[in-house]
Amino acid sequence: MSRQSRTDRPYDIVLFGATSFAGTLTAEYLAGHAPEGLRWAIAGRSAEKLERLRDRLPGGAEVGVLRADVSDPASVRTLAESARVVATTVGPYLTYGEELVAACADAGTDYLDLSGEPEFVDLMYVRHDARARETGARLVHAAGFDSIPHDLGVYFTVQQLPEGVPLTVDGFVTADAAFSGGTFGSALNQFARQREMAAAARDRRR
Repeated sequence: MSRQSRTDRPYDIVLFGATSFAGTLTAEYLAGHAPEGLRWAIAGRSAEKLERLRDRLPGGAEVGVLRADVSDPASVRTLAESARVVATTVGPYLTYGEELVAACADAGTDYLDLSGEPEFVDLMYVRHDARARETGARLVHAAGFDSIPHDLGVYFTVQQLPEGVPLTVDGFVTADAAFSGGTFGSALNQFARQREMAAAARDRRR
């Protein structure tokens, strides 16, 4: 699918799970930094909560509201077909994420999440990468806390290094952050599913 063919969709970006802890932070950031003319919407299970969030956002009158629930596949597919890009904070992703990945892969919609769940990432590659390549959808995982501090740290470090000299770089990370409910659920899933996680990694390598 040509990217040009998506320009007639109602929204450039839809943020799914906008009323969650991470979702609210993301919605506030988008409201404060969105370029002029960006067509975007917030989405989730409760239209009432979404409308309350929209009313608090700067320029909220211009923000769309879409109701979608992972237990209602039709609503998730409508969501995917309404946007050029869908960003989701709805986790644990292994429990709640696949319906949206599949819908975006089918619709040719770019998708990103902040998953730190290796089993989910591997399974989505095995199950949906081929379809996403057919439709032109880009499926991007771990586009948040799990990767950004490390990526920025490496980028900054590399800028300071001399060129043409063999080097070894070790990285150390410390954090002082609280777990959100979704992050806690994701961590419990990973601790409880070591065998399944290893099996998904093997499937992806094959």
